[in-house]
Parts: sequence; C-alpha cells; structure tokens
Amino acid sequence: MRVKTLPKSKLDPNSVQAVIMIAPMLFGFFLFTYVPILYILRYSFYQSNGFMETWIGMDNFVRIFTRDLPYWKSLGNAFILSFGKLAVEIPLALLLAVFLNKALRGTGFFRVMLFLPAIISTAITGLIFSLMFASFNGIINEMLLNVGLIARPISWFSRKWSAMFVLGTASVWNNYGINMIFFLMALQSVPKELYESADIDGISSIKKFFYITLPMIGPTFQVVVLMAIVGSLKMADLILASTNGQPAGQTEVVMTYVFKYFFGYDGRTVSVGFASAMALITGIVLALVSLIYLKSSNKLGHSFD
Repeated sequence: MRVKTLPKSKLDPNSVQAVIMIAPMLFGFFLFTYVPILYILRYSFYQSNGFMETWIGMDNFVRIFTRDLPYWKSLGNAFILSFGKLAVEIPLALLLAVFLNKALRGTGFFRVMLFLPAIISTAITGLIFSLMFASFNGIINEMLLNVGLIARPISWFSRKWSAMFVLGTASVWNNYGINMIFFLMALQSVPKELYESADIDGISSIKKFFYITLPMIGPTFQVVVLMAIVGSLKMADLILASTNGQPAGQTEVVMTYVFKYFFGYDGRTVSVGFASAMALITGIVLALVSLIYLKSSNKLGHSFD
C-alpha cells in the first residue's frame, strides 16, 4: 500500500515571521506616504479650502507657471541656501571625520561634543540664532562691537543676503554633526593595509586622501550628499522659527511658501488645491535634482575607478 505524503510547504517560517514583524511598519509607511500623495494629486485639480471644493482642472498649474512669480523666487532661494550651505557643511563634516578617525587622546569627547548640535531641534536652532544675531542686543553684534570690527550694530535680518547668511550658518551648525558621523563610520571601514602600503611607497597624506580615502568612502559620500541636498531643499522649520520669510518675503523658501498656503498662515487664505499643485511641482523638481545628482555622481565615481 502506497502512502501519499503531503508536499512540504514552500513558506519558510522565518520569512513569515519577518513579514509579520515588518507588516505594521509597511502599513504605516504606505498609509502616511502614498495616501497623502494620492490626496495631493486629487486636490491639485480643485479649488479647495479644506471644506468646500470646486473642480478647476489645470488652473492651479497655469497659475503657478504664469502668474505666481513668488513661488519661483522661493524655489530659487531654496537652491541658493541649500547649495551655499552644503559647500561649507560637507567639507567641514568630512574634515572633522578625518581628524576624529585618528587614534588620538580625547577623540571620544570631541565626537560627542561635535555631534551635540545635531540632536537639538531645528526650530530651537532657529530661535537660538535669531536671538544671537538680534539687531541691538544680540551676542554677535556685541562681540563685533567689543573687538572694534563694526561701529554700529548690524541689522542682520533687514537685508536678504545677511539674513540668508544667518540661516545658512544655523543650518550648517545643526546638520554637520550627523554627516560627520556618517563619514566617520565610512572611514573606519577602510582597510588599514591600504594606508600601510602607501606609507611604504612614500605616498604623501594628501595623495592618500584623494587616491585611497575618497574612492573607498565614495558610496557613503554619494548617499550623504544626496540626503543633504534633498533635506536642505525641503528646509522649512528653521526659516519659520527665525526669519519667517522676512524681510518682505525675500528669505522665503519653497516649503515655507507651500506651507503658508496649505494652512492659511501669515495672512494668506487657505488654498489647499493651489498648495497641492505647488507641492506636486516641488516634488517633481526634487526628483529631477536627485536623478541628475545620481547620474553625475555615478560618472564621477567611474572616473575615479
């Protein structure tokens, strides 16, 4: 008598357990990421204040491209502020990581102290720097007056470029620490044998940095810079907590501009449909910037190889 055996289940118990464990996170990810995107796509074709809505087709997009110059100015400010601060933030974070990667006494203490600004809320950072650079009782003006570099207090927030300088400085201070940690982790994974071989051949420290260190941490460098670019272009809370777009909206960035139309902030009427259309265009711009950066950085990486 032949006994039939049931086929073994193709489901691995470990795989089932892993799926069950990550299911709540995946559910939250789709719920709070893709559902809002679908709502934004829908509302971008409506004139809506959150309660009443009217279908207007492409009118919101026509308004953005033909009549809303402040939106494009705010987008330009976001690019200026982002790439201006990243030109300082990324080299500073990499330089500090290189120094902290050396086996010197006290590096643990400096790692903690240099990382501390990264754990402070961006909104709190905006308030701190707005007080530091205050026109008449700010500590920066007092220091400059005491050493004789200026004859009268500087009104940092009354002009666009001085206000942008303060915003860039605050953002660098708030974000260089986390990038430094990423670079430090990448540096610690570089095989020490490469440096020992270079020392035997008499290679200078500068050549070791450009021909060993940079190529070896290239993938990490690419990801860190990409996250820094996208994160900087989405900056909003720092501006809202410090300049709020002043003077006369000249420090407005794209995310604060969209935010104010979404929630009727700063004297604007609530325009959910118009804000959704701006958010959609901004998302496309960010995707294009990320794609261009990835393509160009990949070509640069191949040239190093």
